[in-house]
Amino acid sequence: MKHYDLAIIGSGSGNSVIDDAMADWDIALVEERRAGGTCLNYGCIPSKMLAYTAEVADTVSDADDFDVDAQKRGVRWNALRDRVFGRTDQQSDEGRKGREEADNVTYYQGHAEFTGPRRLVVTDEDGNRHEFTADRIVIANGGRPVIPDVVADSGLPYETSDTIMRIDTAPRRLAVLGGGYIAAELAHVFSAAGAEVTIIEKNDLLLGGPQDDDIRHTFTDLMRARWDLRLNAELQAIAGEPGHLTLTLSDGSTVTADTLLVASGRTPNADRLNAEAGGVEVDDHGRISVDAFGRTSADGVFALGDVSSPVTLKHVANREADVVKHNLLHPDRLRAASHDHVPSAVFTQPQIASVGMTEDQCRKDHPDYLVGRRDFSDVAYGWAMQDTDGYCKVLIDGNTDLVLGAHVIGPQAATLIHVFVMAIEFQLTATDLARRPYWIHPALTEVVQNALLDVAAAA
Repeated sequence: MKHYDLAIIGSGSGNSVIDDAMADWDIALVEERRAGGTCLNYGCIPSKMLAYTAEVADTVSDADDFDVDAQKRGVRWNALRDRVFGRTDQQSDEGRKGREEADNVTYYQGHAEFTGPRRLVVTDEDGNRHEFTADRIVIANGGRPVIPDVVADSGLPYETSDTIMRIDTAPRRLAVLGGGYIAAELAHVFSAAGAEVTIIEKNDLLLGGPQDDDIRHTFTDLMRARWDLRLNAELQAIAGEPGHLTLTLSDGSTVTADTLLVASGRTPNADRLNAEAGGVEVDDHGRISVDAFGRTSADGVFALGDVSSPVTLKHVANREADVVKHNLLHPDRLRAASHDHVPSAVFTQPQIASVGMTEDQCRKDHPDYLVGRRDFSDVAYGWAMQDTDGYCKVLIDGNTDLVLGAHVIGPQAATLIHVFVMAIEFQLTATDLARRPYWIHPALTEVVQNALLDVAAAA
């Protein structure tokens, strides 16, 4: 039986575990789908390329507000799709070719499962089985969309985030099941492409997770003008035929659509590994259990990314991959992965970004907290943008003056949030952050400084 020094299940962030320092290691790399994993092929990269195009389309639609004569005649969906996936597929193909041509890497295309401690079998699409052992194994096979029974049992077609970005024709009437960040981003994309969008969400607000309630209220109110929001409602039944769907909701209303996008959550792929046979424990959330060093319950087996992490973001998976790589190479001086202070962003129109605590969390854990808030319309660059909706909100510990959390909604939010990421990580006080560095005038970053100064005024 073939034996490897290292076997990696998943070629997304797991692929980056392979290092030049492992040139004398015999390595197996297993991938069930396209090389590069979810982010490159089905997730954050193509979706953000599409979202940027949607932002351009929205800018053209709003050109009259800036005294520019322009008209959006439409979005060339097939050309857009081919441009996006022409780029990502090329990266995927080149990445696979590079690994296949590496002298010390064997690339397996197929599904991996444990058959014993540090023992795997890979079944390819033709049913051939390749069994091998390894001194070390890294599990990085990600997650997948959750499909509710009412959808799966209907027998009618549906799309997920894995499939909808590659469709041949943009929907005319798109029903989106779910109101989280994936649902919001893809709704933004297809709305800009001309679709009439209906969002079906069981909660009373869109988004969730790390988002502050003020941000959620603002975003939900803004989206009411763009999309048909069916909040506090769940999908009860689907009828009709492909291209002509009728969705019945728990509040008794119905939605008609030609396309249904299921974006109601994701689940780890731990249940597809036969993990028990490898001595790998899975927690109550269906994730591979790991310690701070990325180690599982099985000796020599590590895990990273969406299959094991409580924070399912690509930049988290990349950080975990760096940690696991270090620990594989330096088992005598292990490095831990921290999930504190992880920023996140939603690439909708407007953008949303956050880091640290929400105000609700501050009420519970830091009752002496202070709030600073400034609208984009309060700063000169906001005037240039004619932005009347965006704002920056910062939460400060009233005793230590340290930043507890920050939340931004508006243009460039995903960039602006990094000022607060640095402040929290390096424990800069709000006063120092606001008053010591120069802030370029009239850059949009003034909204950050003014929110911080707003706290000082409140104190």
